Amino acid sequence: MTDVTSPTDLVPAPRAVRGPTRPGVELTPGTTLWAGPGTETTERWLRSTLGPALGLPLLPGPEDAPGGLRLRIDGTLAPEAYRLAVAADRGIEITGGGAAGVFWGAQTLRQLLGPEAFRRAPVRPGRTRDIPHRTIEDAPRLRWRGLMLDVARHFMPKDGVLRYLDLMAAHKLNVLHFHLTDDQGWRIEIQRYPRLTEVGSWRARTKVGHRASPLWDDKPHGGHYTQDDIREIVAYAAERHISVVPEIDVPGHSQAAIAAYPELGNSDVVDTASLTVWDTWGINPNVLAPTDNTLRFYEGVLEEVLDLFPADAGPFSPFVHIGGDECVKDQWRASDTAQKQLGNLGLADEEALQSWFVGHFDRWLTARGRRLIGWDEILEGGLAPGAAVSSWRGYAAGVTAARAGHDVVMCPEQQVYLDHRQDAGPDEPVPIGYVRTLEDVYRFEPVPAELTPEETARVLGTQANVWTEVMEDQGRVDYQTFPRLAALAEVAWSDLPAPADRDFAGFERRMEAHYRRLDALGVAYRSPTGPLPWQRRPGVLGRPIDGPPPHR
Repeated sequence: MTDVTSPTDLVPAPRAVRGPTRPGVELTPGTTLWAGPGTETTERWLRSTLGPALGLPLLPGPEDAPGGLRLRIDGTLAPEAYRLAVAADRGIEITGGGAAGVFWGAQTLRQLLGPEAFRRAPVRPGRTRDIPHRTIEDAPRLRWRGLMLDVARHFMPKDGVLRYLDLMAAHKLNVLHFHLTDDQGWRIEIQRYPRLTEVGSWRARTKVGHRASPLWDDKPHGGHYTQDDIREIVAYAAERHISVVPEIDVPGHSQAAIAAYPELGNSDVVDTASLTVWDTWGINPNVLAPTDNTLRFYEGVLEEVLDLFPADAGPFSPFVHIGGDECVKDQWRASDTAQKQLGNLGLADEEALQSWFVGHFDRWLTARGRRLIGWDEILEGGLAPGAAVSSWRGYAAGVTAARAGHDVVMCPEQQVYLDHRQDAGPDEPVPIGYVRTLEDVYRFEPVPAELTPEETARVLGTQANVWTEVMEDQGRVDYQTFPRLAALAEVAWSDLPAPADRDFAGFERRMEAHYRRLDALGVAYRSPTGPLPWQRRPGVLGRPIDGPPPHR
């Protein structure tokens, strides 16, 4: 009895599938695994994940073992490209342009083996699996294929983060943008500043729903990752060819840090000693003081961050995200200290003061072989040449940044913020923002058409952003993220036509097979028929916005 998936049911869709439909290779407990130089991460993953799911030991064997599985690198292919060849007389061979390419080829093999390959132990021991004769040739369209995970608003325990890294790998996503600090919580241990987690990682209560909601959860909420937790997350990601880009938000979104160390705030304007970790949502007026002391403090933070997130852990590991968004400058305008700093620096206004703040850390990171990336507000007041931009307020900032010679990650709120609601129906839980259906995400185009070829090369790629103000647990994160993340993964990986010409009906058909994989992985996704009864949140106020979102 066999249980395999058609090569036409793959998500994301590969570039080419060739070969006649005839018997190929049967995987059995006797199937051997040969791994060439440089393929060790995939060899370990096959033996630790795929093998146990199917009851296959995948014992070492010679390169020419009949019906064996072989891994090799061919430098003539692009680094993330792969070729998966299945032939009765040759066995199964995964060839990648680099180690990452071999790993992505193994993810495709897993999909071909059916949904049981996504479980942790065999549910039908002894079942044979015949992989049809096929050659799949594939390569990603975009280099940066990411997920931004907000663990500051609602803390996700370490095991949940590791689980999301596995879900990303299954969809050939390669960047985890790790949003570690915000007004509502500081989630990373900094040894020289212990109060950041002793005080800043816990809030006394939490707003339930949108900030206008009258509901509160009066149970304290919090948690943080120890430095060894972070090292484990980074190493686990690297084994799956995923770069982890940490975000330490400055100078706004910083009330948790100010609650821990009041001297970081504008204490000549507000009583910063009375501030606590924020318990509600929205844009917070309490921002960092633009002083040399604040710079020194965050240099100390970043020194430890750089040690925990080494630059050689992946192609995008040199990046450090510093936020830079939604910094309300009212306190700076009222602060004698901030105004004196502005005068001492000879700056024109508070926007230039933020540019000075961001520019300092751009130079500081550059001197240590790193690259700064921030939300598109960092363009205001001027931006250092080496800095990159996460374009979230639409496409315009990304176009501006690319034309100015900056690298860009396209993640416009109106298109790929997965906290936005998925349907206009009354049962949609805590409805936030615009309706962004699975089809809307599938028709998202991350590369603006108005860019020249040279400017287009500045678009590193795209990511979906998962903000967790109204996602209190793993089930809620799953519901908002899936299945839309599968659509984003195909947009980022596959060579799709223009949005209007994309075969969404064909994608929906392939998703029928993919839902079975998600079921096997235990993902609490939104069903195509709508939320299940326990996924609804009746009576919890959201912030729905009617009408289609602006395209630009």
